Amino acid sequence: MSHVAYELGTQPACWERAAELAPARRAVLPQPGERTAIIGCGTSYYMAQAAAVLREEAGAGETDAFAASEFPRHRRYDRVVALTRSGTTTEVLDLLARLRDAGVPTTAVVGDPATPVMTLADELVVLDFADEQSVVQTRFATTALTLLRAHVGLHTASVVADARTALAEPLPAELEGRGQFTFLGRGWSVGLAHEAALKMREASLSWAESYPAMEYRHGPISISGPGTVTWSLGDAPDGLAEQVRATGSHWVAGRLDPLAELVRVHRLALAVAAHQQLDPDAPRHLTRSVILTTGEEAVR
Repeated sequence: MSHVAYELGTQPACWERAAELAPARRAVLPQPGERTAIIGCGTSYYMAQAAAVLREEAGAGETDAFAASEFPRHRRYDRVVALTRSGTTTEVLDLLARLRDAGVPTTAVVGDPATPVMTLADELVVLDFADEQSVVQTRFATTALTLLRAHVGLHTASVVADARTALAEPLPAELEGRGQFTFLGRGWSVGLAHEAALKMREASLSWAESYPAMEYRHGPISISGPGTVTWSLGDAPDGLAEQVRATGSHWVAGRLDPLAELVRVHRLALAVAAHQQLDPDAPRHLTRSVILTTGEEAVR
């Protein structure tokens, strides 16, 4: 069994532990009314997008999400939360150092605290039970999102039950041989759709795209046709399923909580990788953490 296969299967247990941890870490997470930014890179950035929408939906305060490299220096926030599995990603560490110098309170949600992030963030929330050996993130990302979701009161036991269902049920038939995948979301699940597409690219080298569901009609639907898959993470807009099916694309309706639906996509990514005889623990051109050299930083 690959590292990533084992780790994605442990997600329900990790989510339960994160939900239990959230009350104890309440004081170092964004307080009601605080103007907050959540930052990350890659998968963590997409989790930040989902968490930002959830926090605003809960009425907890204005919340933005940024890739760490694109944080707007001119904006002021009451707190910045950094999501970083490794605690070593260059862009995250650079931003935390700048925020420290500017006196902006920061909290890092991290898998491994024995890394440079521990000296740069004001506060740490350690999810070492969700850390991973794999390059491809699954359980750390979804566990970090569960922590933030529970913090604003939007996590329930039914989410964990749906995740167990996502692990146990057969995948939709005949998807392993498809050549192109599109993932759609609405609200907080737009970030999850972006993450679903990233997983398909990383683990299986598939052509994968992602869009807000209502935007799909505004051009992207033209790529749909026989041999493609269109997957909705959460409820789809009225009539969209029929329009997609009319193109010949295989439509997958998200029946579970969108975060649990992402677990199904994790499984699909591994199934497609196996079909392509790829090793999901050795994704092409990727490392567990992106650490830039001085020369690379100069070129950015």
